[in-house]
Amino acid sequence: MRPALVHRRLLAIALACATALAFAVALAGCGGEDLGGPKLATEPVGLLARSADAMGDVTSVRFTLTRTGAPVYVDAAQSTALDALEGRFAEPNSADALLDVTVTGDLRTKIGAVAIGEEVWMSNPVTGEFETLPANYDIDPSLFFDPEDGWQPLLESLTDPAFVGEEDRDGTKYRLRATAPAASMQAVTAGLVRGQDVELDLWLHPVTALVTDVEFSTSFDGADTFWVLGLADYGETFTISDPTT
Repeated sequence: MRPALVHRRLLAIALACATALAFAVALAGCGGEDLGGPKLATEPVGLLARSADAMGDVTSVRFTLTRTGAPVYVDAAQSTALDALEGRFAEPNSADALLDVTVTGDLRTKIGAVAIGEEVWMSNPVTGEFETLPANYDIDPSLFFDPEDGWQPLLESLTDPAFVGEEDRDGTKYRLRATAPAASMQAVTAGLVRGQDVELDLWLHPVTALVTDVEFSTSFDGADTFWVLGLADYGETFTISDPTT
C-alpha cells in the first residue's frame, strides 16, 4: 500500500476515534452518569418525605461544617469561636469531630471532641489532653448528626419547599429550598444555631434522597453568618472510642 494511502487511512482512524471519544464525553456530561437507579420524582413535598425516611435510617456518615462571617461561639464566655469542623457519626449515638477554632480573637487552634452515649470529652487547647466536657461548653458532637432526633424531624418540619433544579455538585444532585423552624435548626446544629427560622438550600442524591449538602445563613445581633454543611460516606464503618483510654 502506498505511503500516502496509509497516512490517509491512519488519519481517518484517528479522526473516528476522536469523534467517538468526544461523543462519549458529551454523553457523560448530558445525563450519561450512572446514578445507581431511577431518579426520584421532583415534587418537593414527596421528595422531602423520602429524604426524611432515608436520613432516619442512616447508620453512619462523615460530616463537615464551615462558617464564615460573624463569629459563633461554642463556650458561654464567648472566647472560642467555631470556624469549621469535620467529624464522623456512628449509630446509635457516638461521634467524633475535630474543630477549627479561634480563641480570644486571634489564636487559631484545633479542638477534638468525642461523644459516646452520655459521655462527652473535649481536648484541652493547651495540653491536647482529652477531658470531660467542661461546664462552660455546650457542644455535643453526636448532635451534629442525629438521624432520629435531628435530621428526620428537621426534614419533616420544613415549610414552603420548592424544587430549584438539578445541579452538578460532585455528580448530579437535586436542589431544594425550604424554611426550617428554629427548634429543628437548634437540634441539628448542636445548639450553634438557635432562636431563628432559617431558609435552607439542600442538595439531595436523586436516587437515594440522602442529603449531601446544605447551605444557609443566620443573623446574630445584626451580623450575618454563612454556613456550609457537607455529608458523605454514608454507611461506612467508623470506630469511635474513648479518647482517655
